Amino acid sequence: MDLKSYRAPYKKEFSLKDFATDDTGKFESKEEAERLLSHNVKRMAELQDALYAHDRYALLLIFQAMDAAGKDGAIKHVMSGLNPQGTQVFSFKQPSAEELDHDYLWRVNKSLPERGRIGIFNRSHYEEILVVRVHNYLEAEKLPEPLVKKDIWKTRFRQFRDYERYLYENGVQTVKFFLNISKDEQKKRFLKRLDDPTKNWKFSTADLKERGHWNDYQKVYAEAIAETSTKYAPWYIVPADKKWFARLLISTVIVKTLERMKPEYPKVSEDKLKNLEGYRKQLMDES
Repeated sequence: MDLKSYRAPYKKEFSLKDFATDDTGKFESKEEAERLLSHNVKRMAELQDALYAHDRYALLLIFQAMDAAGKDGAIKHVMSGLNPQGTQVFSFKQPSAEELDHDYLWRVNKSLPERGRIGIFNRSHYEEILVVRVHNYLEAEKLPEPLVKKDIWKTRFRQFRDYERYLYENGVQTVKFFLNISKDEQKKRFLKRLDDPTKNWKFSTADLKERGHWNDYQKVYAEAIAETSTKYAPWYIVPADKKWFARLLISTVIVKTLERMKPEYPKVSEDKLKNLEGYRKQLMDES
């Protein structure tokens, strides 16, 4: 799979319309993709185990998308083989009063994965340059008036780049996924939620309101992705109309990222190896 074709360009203007939402790469068979996904899940579990034992690096996975794009399902299926002890999942919703009394990255810092662990953000600090921008929620953040300038979004783009570079230079590799769904496919999934009693609870009037801002979101997503997709924190634009391909692509990116991090099990010293042999003999000599 050519991952470069899904990696967003940095500092290059583009439209999300340039990226097909129904792309399935070279795969024509859902069954073939699911077999490869199963392989990736097993490989991911092996690499996670080494990452946990190595205890030097952390991996932060960020998922952003329009409603019904499949974030929850992707996280569930792709991460199904991971050890919960080495995995942390956080969902970022509307900031609380306490969170609004701090800088906007305060709640993110508290949720970063520890060394040796994989952190998963279902939505993230990127809401600060997406939903906040579309709905003009800056006033609720109680910023000093002189700081709320016309170029505040450029300032935040820089802050995001600086923050993610800081994380990278402290051993936290960040990978970001935008699940790119078409408006027609979103409509189909919304209707399915309305028709399926087991999925009714997922639907709310807010979903329709946000759908009304579709074009605004497409614009701010494209700009935010282009401004913050760097070598140390890349964005991948994932075709999301076909869930089976989206999950395969995400799992492949994660496996390749972990492999580049080269996690390894700690080497045991000669003295400790001798002690282990002694322990072995003690256990074998038990009556």
